[in-house]
Amino acid sequence: MADRLLNLTANGRIIAGLLVNLLSSICIVLMNKWIYVHYGFPNITMTLVHFLVTWLGLFICSKMDMFSPKSLPIRKLVLLALSFCGFVAFTNLSLQNNSIGTYQLAKTMTTPVIILIQTTFYNKTFSTKIKLTLLPIVLGVILNSYYDVRFNVLGTVFATLGVLVTSLYQVWVGAKQHELQVNSMQLLYYQAPLSSGILLCVVPIFEPLTGDGGIFGPWSVPALVTVLLSGVVAFLVNLSIYWIIGNTSAVTYNMFGHFKFCVTLLGGYLLFNDPLSLNQALGILCTLSGILSYTYFKLAEQEEGKSRLVQRP
Repeated sequence: MADRLLNLTANGRIIAGLLVNLLSSICIVLMNKWIYVHYGFPNITMTLVHFLVTWLGLFICSKMDMFSPKSLPIRKLVLLALSFCGFVAFTNLSLQNNSIGTYQLAKTMTTPVIILIQTTFYNKTFSTKIKLTLLPIVLGVILNSYYDVRFNVLGTVFATLGVLVTSLYQVWVGAKQHELQVNSMQLLYYQAPLSSGILLCVVPIFEPLTGDGGIFGPWSVPALVTVLLSGVVAFLVNLSIYWIIGNTSAVTYNMFGHFKFCVTLLGGYLLFNDPLSLNQALGILCTLSGILSYTYFKLAEQEEGKSRLVQRP
């Protein structure tokens, strides 16, 4: 009876963690889009708010013994912090200047670019099956972008820069975690304040300080509350991702990610009346088929690698 209660409690926590991640991941995209459409809040300043709230949240987590901070040399984190600033700012600018459908599909191009970077600069090899799954991903993104009636050059530039910087960031995060022997929360605990300091120097150069659309407003109370709330939601996204991977498995996280992808697209079309043509829908399905195939083959290869290690004498 006691074991059954423990299992029910553990399952309840996993379900709660998945729900937090689902709601926060969808909310952060929709809230940011709402802030851009209805308030016109400056992008870099909002990114700075997200970083500060994330660091404050991690500080509270460390005091609650959810993880132990590890002393790290700042000089080894500067490039990582810069890429962190770039990927968040450019993806937010992509969201600001594109429909949610195009924004979501552009993000899927991160996988092909990461593979290209790792193959070119890190001498990493990938199976033919994995490489072939990239074709429907790329084709689907091209189809959606070509038939998106809100397609624009500026949005495409930001989406492209977002993909490139995000890919570099993800590759460097893996390398830094291995080099410094830290987990993602320990690394983010130092990244967030360092990135905040960088953005604090950049904001006055690229964004007006006063007047309409300026950092100091005048902003309405609802606008400021929504921006702060989006920072809390951004922190919950990061925290729940770490918790899910640590308490379930990569399979659960990846499969859940595909579900979030579809729900976020649906939310964008319902809330912001983004037009969706038949060709765009085909592009989305094409990309989704590529993502599912990539995940299936990648996880199968990981399980095969684990079984080989177990079988070794």
